[in-house]
Amino acid sequence: MATLKVRATLKIPSHVPSPEEDSEQLRKAFQGWGTNEGLIISILGHRNAAQRKLIRATYAATYGEDLLKDLDKELSSDFERTVVLWTLDPAERDAFLVNEATKRLTSNNWVIMEIASTRSSRELFSAKQAYQARFKRSIEEDIAYHTSGDLRKLLVPLVGTFRYEGDEVNTILAKSEAKLLHEKIAEKAYNHDDLIRIVTTRSKAQLNATLNHYNDEFGNAIDKDLETNLEDEYLKLLKATIQCLTYPEKYFEELLRIAINKMGTDEWALTRVVTTRAEVDLQRIAEEYQKRNSIPLDRAIANDTSGDYKSMLLALLGHDD
Repeated sequence: MATLKVRATLKIPSHVPSPEEDSEQLRKAFQGWGTNEGLIISILGHRNAAQRKLIRATYAATYGEDLLKDLDKELSSDFERTVVLWTLDPAERDAFLVNEATKRLTSNNWVIMEIASTRSSRELFSAKQAYQARFKRSIEEDIAYHTSGDLRKLLVPLVGTFRYEGDEVNTILAKSEAKLLHEKIAEKAYNHDDLIRIVTTRSKAQLNATLNHYNDEFGNAIDKDLETNLEDEYLKLLKATIQCLTYPEKYFEELLRIAINKMGTDEWALTRVVTTRAEVDLQRIAEEYQKRNSIPLDRAIANDTSGDYKSMLLALLGHDD
């Protein structure tokens, strides 16, 4: 199984203006008869999380205004959502996305699973702190209230675990847990406590070792054995969780392919993947996308989007030039 490698697409200029200069230019972009969207993209689309945080703090100190609120006021539609999500601190952004996913009209268990499975333990912990600070509740509390049954049984421990992130693997344990997983799947006991415990608590290295033993011992990858009833929402989410934990670039490639190729673009999914992965592994995801679809990701996105929204996405992909 492939492991996650940090390969960002974000391009930062060799000479980065000071936060004061960037704040002044952003303020100018908001003034006059029309907003200067190109100037906003040229600044925010080429600054990393630490730089964006400094710009926000400087903007607030200089003008007494919240940059996010000014962006929200000046921009609109998918472009506005992309810029605001990108400008948020990564932990704040994850907290916002999880909260949004627990709302009735924007409910999405996959977003919760995706964030819980693809963030490091420290990143997930930071998101949970940001969630508490903003919403005055815990992530676990809201997810438990939002979900029920097997979905709750999977999602609550998934967000609650502080996984070990080292490379050490217990081979004996991997073999015994591969056998245990096979037994429960053969029994169709997909919601068994032990199966959920293995998926939600083991380190990614340990889980990869277990799934490799599963494949070697039983002649099938676990995701093939889980394909029995994909009308079942829990089973689909369980399968996606395992993929997210062990082969995230494949998960995100499939998500982007569906978002771009369906009748009418799924802008929310497209925006989420680009804004959350541009500083992490979007280059790896783009390579996976081209390998499986025979078209570069930036070209596929350019063909399917337009205007300032397209320009911002391409900037984050490192292809705005």
